[in-house]
Amino acid sequence: MATDKQIAANRLNAQKSTGPRSAAGKTQSALNARKHGFSASIFTVARLEEIDEICDLRHDLVGLYHPVNSQELWAVERVAICQMSLIRASRLEAGLFTNCLDQALGSDGQPIQAMNEGMAGLGKAEITLGQEHNFDIAASFHRMTQRPHTWALFLRYQAQAERNYRRAIQEFERLRALRPEIEEAELEEIPNEPNSIPQPEANNPDPAPQTNPIPLLVAQTPWSARVPLDPILDAAGKSPRAPTGGA
Repeated sequence: MATDKQIAANRLNAQKSTGPRSAAGKTQSALNARKHGFSASIFTVARLEEIDEICDLRHDLVGLYHPVNSQELWAVERVAICQMSLIRASRLEAGLFTNCLDQALGSDGQPIQAMNEGMAGLGKAEITLGQEHNFDIAASFHRMTQRPHTWALFLRYQAQAERNYRRAIQEFERLRALRPEIEEAELEEIPNEPNSIPQPEANNPDPAPQTNPIPLLVAQTPWSARVPLDPILDAAGKSPRAPTGGA
C-alpha cells in the first residue's frame, strides 16, 4: 500500500505534464493516431496510377486546410479521394475519345469514313490533321453512342464524382465551423495550467503532557484574589490578626 509521501510524489509528477498547450502541439497530438492510417495503395488503380499521386493530393490538402483533429483529417482524405475520382473521369473521357479515333481509322491509318468533298473544300482549302481527327472522333462517337450504356454510364460516373467532391468540401467546412465549440469544451475539460502542487502534510509530534496542570478554578480566579495582601499593622507594629500571648 502506498504511503502518504508516495501519493504526494505521484501527484507532483502528474502535474509536471499536462499535454500540449499550443495550437500546433494540439494539432500534432490529434494526428498522432493517423500517421499510418491512410493506405494509398488501396485507393490506387494498379498499373494505371502511381501510389504517390493520391499521397501528393492528400499532402497538398492537409497543407491547405490544416486539419486540427482526426475527423477533419478524415474529411480532408475524403476530398483527396474524390479529387482522384475526378482525375479518373478525365482519363476515362480521354480514353473513350482515343478509342473513338482508333475505330475511326483503318489499318492503313486512313479514315474509314472519309470526309465529304464539299466539307473538305473540293481542293480549294486544306484542312489540318487535327480537324480531320476531330471529324473522325465525332463519327466514331456517333457510332458508339448507338450501343447502349457506354457513354451514358461515363456521364453518370463523371457527374457522381463531381457531386462527391462538392459534398466532401462541404463536410470539411461543416467540421471546421465546429472548431470553436470543440476547443471551448477541451479547455473546460483539460486545464492548460497545472494546479497548485500539493504539499505533504507535516507529522507534528503531540505536545508533551504538563506535569503540574493549573486547576481550572485557580486559572479562572483573579490574580488579586489569589495573592494575599500584607496585613495591616496597628500603632504598636502588631497585626490585629496575630494571637495575643498569655492565653
